[in-house]
Amino acid sequence: MNVVAWVLAGIVVGWIGFRHFRFNLQRGLAVSIIIGIAGGLLGGAWLAPLLESVSVNAEDLNFLALFAAFAASLAGLTIADMVYRRFGV
Repeated sequence: MNVVAWVLAGIVVGWIGFRHFRFNLQRGLAVSIIIGIAGGLLGGAWLAPLLESVSVNAEDLNFLALFAAFAASLAGLTIADMVYRRFGV
């Protein structure tokens, strides 16, 4: 359940970043969503355990892990946009 929530968080952040914050306009919506999903998975799987957000049951939705997924997705989109603007990659 948590992995699905992390992926959905990445999709939402990627879409919002593309539409409202104008991240990755030159590369397109699909790239923003892929970067958002990657950030969500990294944030939920790696960052959340570092913050000691371990739930008792594996099936339970962990809100700290979901927040970490949102934050990592936004950070990934911001960094990707900054790299594109600076280096054109």
